[in-house]
Amino acid sequence: MPLLDISTLTIGYLPDKKLMENISLSLETGQLIGLVGQNGVGKSTLIRTLCGLQPKLSGTVNLAETNIEDLSPKEIAKKISVVLTGKPESLNLSVLELVALGRHPYSGWLGNLKKPDREKIEESISQMEINYLAKKRLYELSDGQMQKVMIARALAQETDLIILDEPTSHLDLKNKIDVLHLLKKIAKSGKGVLISTHEIQLSAQVCDLFWCMDFGKAMLKGEPKKLVASGELQEYLHIPRETLM
Repeated sequence: MPLLDISTLTIGYLPDKKLMENISLSLETGQLIGLVGQNGVGKSTLIRTLCGLQPKLSGTVNLAETNIEDLSPKEIAKKISVVLTGKPESLNLSVLELVALGRHPYSGWLGNLKKPDREKIEESISQMEINYLAKKRLYELSDGQMQKVMIARALAQETDLIILDEPTSHLDLKNKIDVLHLLKKIAKSGKGVLISTHEIQLSAQVCDLFWCMDFGKAMLKGEPKKLVASGELQEYLHIPRETLM
């Protein structure tokens, strides 16, 4: 059973500004999938649509066989966790406090944390290897550290599916590699992970599949190395074929 099943989906802006039509895709447990394409092609729009943050124009999005339109925001939050671009509004929170926000679908907005909640928070912090940051305030963190904290919050939300919009943007090379390998590890632990990314060469080393978007074309999907070898990926990205060889 796919964690995410997309059928004949059209994305864009109401009433009739279409960015891409007839998208049919699925994401399975254990997969790390990279969503790639030029700026403005609709990657962030697709992500917001899949998360229920933006209305679709047509088609269906199912989360574990349930139409997302039949789910309440709280129910969606128990099935899918999202890490969007940008920093939290309050940088005065501690790392521990931010990660604890991931338990709100279970604890409510009063944040009455029970023992299982605290255990999941600690487990998520350990999984992202940021125990040493737990008591630090967010304004004290580097960009790489902040991204790992945001992913830890998504883990604390305890969903089978995690979607991240540009998780390696603004990071140095070491942190890009660290984050991508941690996401691969998370997927292999029994979750599904979808990331939008411009880090084509790095993400090709860890992603199981690429979903490729281009203006006016159908979605291209396949194993990264095969798409590079065929030249199809370079065509969709509008770059010289030898760039990724």
